[in-house]
This record gives sequence, C-alpha cells and structure tokens, in this order.
Amino acid sequence: MSNISYTEDNIRSLDWKEHIRIRPGMYIGKLGDGSAADDGIYILLKEVIDNSIDEFVMGYGKNIDIQVDEGSVSVRDYGRGIPLGKVIDCVSKINTGGKYDSKAFKKSVGLNGVGTKAVNALSEYFRVEAVREGKSKVAEFEQGNLVKDHKVQKSSEPDGTLIIFRPDKDIFKKYRFRPEYMESQLWNYAYLNAGLKLNFNGKTLVSKNGLLDLLERKTSKEQLRYPIIHMAGEDLEIALSHGNHYGEQYHSFVNGQNTTQGGTHLSALKEAVVKTIQEHFNKSYDRRDILGSIIVAVSIRVEEPVFESQTKTKLGSTDMGPEGPTIRTFVVNFVKEKLDNYLHKNPEAAKALEKRIRQSERERKEIAGIQKLANQRAKKANVHNKKLRDCRIHFSDNARKVEEELRKATTIFITEGDSASGSITKARDVQTQAVFSLRGKPLNCYGLTKKVVYENEEFNLLQHALNIEDGLDELRYNRVVVATDADVDGMHIRLLLLTFFLQFFPDLVRNGHLFILETPLFRVRDKQQTFYCYSEAEKQAAVEKLRGKPEITRFKGLGEISPEEFGDFISDNIRLEPVILNEETDLDNVLSYYMGKNTPARQEFIIDNLKVEKDDAGKGPEQSLEGTEAEASTELAEA
Repeated sequence: MSNISYTEDNIRSLDWKEHIRIRPGMYIGKLGDGSAADDGIYILLKEVIDNSIDEFVMGYGKNIDIQVDEGSVSVRDYGRGIPLGKVIDCVSKINTGGKYDSKAFKKSVGLNGVGTKAVNALSEYFRVEAVREGKSKVAEFEQGNLVKDHKVQKSSEPDGTLIIFRPDKDIFKKYRFRPEYMESQLWNYAYLNAGLKLNFNGKTLVSKNGLLDLLERKTSKEQLRYPIIHMAGEDLEIALSHGNHYGEQYHSFVNGQNTTQGGTHLSALKEAVVKTIQEHFNKSYDRRDILGSIIVAVSIRVEEPVFESQTKTKLGSTDMGPEGPTIRTFVVNFVKEKLDNYLHKNPEAAKALEKRIRQSERERKEIAGIQKLANQRAKKANVHNKKLRDCRIHFSDNARKVEEELRKATTIFITEGDSASGSITKARDVQTQAVFSLRGKPLNCYGLTKKVVYENEEFNLLQHALNIEDGLDELRYNRVVVATDADVDGMHIRLLLLTFFLQFFPDLVRNGHLFILETPLFRVRDKQQTFYCYSEAEKQAAVEKLRGKPEITRFKGLGEISPEEFGDFISDNIRLEPVILNEETDLDNVLSYYMGKNTPARQEFIIDNLKVEKDDAGKGPEQSLEGTEAEASTELAEA
C-alpha cells in the first residue's frame, strides 16, 4: 500500500465562489441540460424571482418583467430595491441578506442568504442594478468575480431591482431553456400571488382566484366529477376535486415554493381528506379509493420553513412557527371544518364524490383477483431476465432503498425487439442504466380500464419493472426513456407507449420522468472525420465540412447502430426530448383525437401532414419521418 502524505499542505479553504462552483449540486441540485423541469438552469431563474416575489408579498411592486433570450435571463421587479450600499454584498457575500430579519420577511421561502450568490457564482456574466429614491447602483461580475463596480448615479427609473445573468457554459454544458417549463414555473407564481403580473417574453401571466385558477387551468370541467372545492384561510389555501384519470395529482407549495416532493404539509392534507370523508359518510372507505383520481392544489405559509435540501422540494418542518401549532394539527383541523361544511352544504357534490369513491373501490376489487397472478408472472419473468436488464444500483427485485442522489441518476430504456435492446445493453452504463425489451407492438389501451395492465403481459411486466403499481413513491428509475426506431413502425410503438403512460400513469409524465431518446438519423464520414447527424440540416452541414465525396449512412433502426457507436449517444452526449403536459392540455381530448376511433378530422390531419421522400438510393418514394405517426407522436409528446 503506497504512502499518501497528509500534512498542512493538504488542508485547503475555499472562498464562497469556489465552493459553489466545485459543488454546485449542494446549492441548485442536478445540473442537467434543460430537458427536465428541475434542472439547474431553472433553479437559477427561481432563485432570482423568489426575491422579487418576496417584495410583492411584503406589499411592494405588482409587476415583474422576465425576459429570456438565447441563454441570457433578465428579471426586473418594482419593489423597494436593494439598499444601494449593500448591493455588492447581497449578491456576493454568503450569509448576507434582508431575510435574516424575520420581521421584514416573516414567511419567505429563502432564508439562508445563498440563492442569488449561487446564481452569481454559476454565471459567466451577472449584472445587478438597484434603484432607490432616484438613485441607482450597478455592479457586474464574471463567474462570481466583481469586474466592474459602478458609482452611484441619479436615475429616473422606478424603484426596484434588475438582475441579468448568463449561466456558465463550462458548468451547464449544452443547456437550453425550454419556454414551456419556464412558463409553467411562472404560472405557479401567479396562482400563489393573486394580482401579481408576470410579464414573460411579451406575455402577461396573472391570476385572480389563486389555486382555484390553477386547477381550472390544468383540468377541464368535463374531466371533473364535481365542481372544484376552494378553501382559503390565513396561511393555508386548498383547491380539490376528483377526476376520471388514474393516479393522484398534487400541486404542493410552501411559502410560494413548489415542493414537488411534498413533505409534512402534504402528508397532513392526505390524512385530513381521508379522515374527513370517512367521518362525513360514516363509512370506512379505503384510503386508496378516497385518494384515487384526486386532484389537489395546496399552499401553506410557515415561519422559517425547514426544507430537506437547498432546492427546497420537500418540506421538513413540523411546526407552523416557533409559537404556532404543528403543521399536522393546523391542516387537519382546517380541512375537517372547511371540507365537511362544504359537503353538507352541497349534497350533489357530496353524492358525486361518493360515487367516484365507490367506482374506484369496484375497479380495485375487480382486478384484485388477477393482480396476484400477474405479479407472480412478473417476478418470474424478471428472475429469468427475459425482459429487464437491470442496473447494478438495484441489487435485486426486492432492492434495498436506494439513496436519493443515486436514484436520480438511474435511467431505463424501453426498446423494441432483441436487436435494439442488444445494442443498448452492450453500450449502457451498467451501474445506472437499465433496459426493458418489448415484444412486438403494444396494445392500444386508450379507453380501456386498468384491468388491462394486469391482463396484458407486456404492460404488466413494464409496470412491475418500473414499480409504479401504487404510485410514484417507489419508482425505480428517475428517467424512463422510450427508445424506438426512427421509422413508421417505431413511431407507432412510441405512440402506443405514450398512450399507455398518459392513460394509466399520467403522474409519471406530470412529474417529468418520461423522455424520448433522440438517435442520429445519419452518419457522415470520410477517412479523417465522422459526424452523427440528427436531422437533414445537420447532415448537409456535415457534408459541407468534409472534402470530397463522403460516405453517408441512413440509420432506420437502433439495431443498425453498433454498440461502440451507441455508447456515445446514451452517455454524456445523450439527447432526450421530455414528454411535457402543457397547462392547457385536455388529456382526454388529446388521447381521443390521436388514439380513438378513426375520425374524419384525424384522416384530414394525416393527409395534410403526409410527406413523401425518396430513399437513400433515390429509387422511389417512402413515407417521410415527418408524416403520419411521426407528426402525431411529436404532437402527443408535446401536448
């Protein structure tokens, strides 16, 4: 064993910038490339906007202007503005900020004085300008280093703060802001702060009715079993209803922060809803049947909240404040009074709610008989490794609980056939990447009940591999990636899989776990260089870069790409297209249009979008990848 020295020279102190840049995950979570809603570039935006929101909550400034243009972000609020003498300190000194004064920011989301400093340190360029009482102060930074300290000047601008930043490309490699993620993030701010106007790239986002608007925007009246129940009080607001969908849908917030992983307040809410409904109907309905198909938005304000990480996705606090009740007691008492009163005053809504619970109960009991047998088949298939080639992080089918950070690194590729799954299996990172191989085309499950998930072997084995039978709490892979061939059959399989997830497990999509793997369509090479191209435009650009006549290969199936080549496409250079449910999406209408009976409207869509191209040899026409199933698959993925 070699001797490794350990002396004073090995002890090193990092300044605030170095620590953030070396350990960015401690401050903003995972870095990512912008393909997931919780990637670091969106956390940077959130950290800046949180300060502006806090100003609004305190009663200063009813407008926030947000502009995003090719990686440059600008946020301008009209609050009080940072005190001019502390502008530099507030964006470059850890543990410096107004939020340590709990009187000024009693129920702020950010209390550690870290957020804006992290944005500064992780940006290649950062500019802050504060305007107060006719004067302004500007400071400019690069990677957290002060490069220009402007003198205080007179200003005719209204009071407030302007921050401009560009994420550092050395840290956020190949990142891209996705407007749909940003707009969803900003809509949440609007719902939680009724009357606040958010001006985003020329569009104004504003809400008058808070969480009631949130649920109305995310669902259609046709989907709901009864009108949305809106309960609002001091420090707690709840909107809830039941729909026709499978799974449970929650929109959870603490002090304006979207706690996507819930926490003590959401656990208390679930308990309160179950208990109140059981007592109201005087029946011991199963918890699963009461919460099945529920859709809820909840917002709570807590003094000095404790979150389980810097990214604040899960509330850990147990008390409302130093002298307040426990969160559980506060939420349970609130729901018991408000919800029970509503059900008594609205008997038709109560009747519709109980009808939905009974329907859920019938469906659960209907599949109970086949569920046990289906699970036995799934376990047997996994034991014999027929379908799933797991990653090593999962030690067995009854895997011990994986650490959260390791779980976030896991990916499962859903492939078609042995050829494609063989290439990915040989090329994958066996530690964190798994492969599930489909056999043939899946069933079109639109309009069917969940019973089919257990009766259909492919669906049952896939559900079992993901471990999502009882919700997402035990989801075994953070990223579920559909990897099909770039031809019409591959696009059709993609559509059928999207339908499966959207029909039975929409929470998987809403929580940003479902992706589509982009693989190169062409390989362009000569004796010196090789380019892999994902579009016709990229192919033409590659041809122009090479001298002479290059060799051009058109990939139509994943099995045509060698494992050696594939390794590059599913590692650091992986291209994933997230499946996103937009705010306005009516899921039932989308699935009905694309996967329901063949209507004249869909026939017209196919005729209008079908294109014809010659094959690589120029011998004749073939269906373009931009037509029929490809168009429909893209539309459905972006719904």
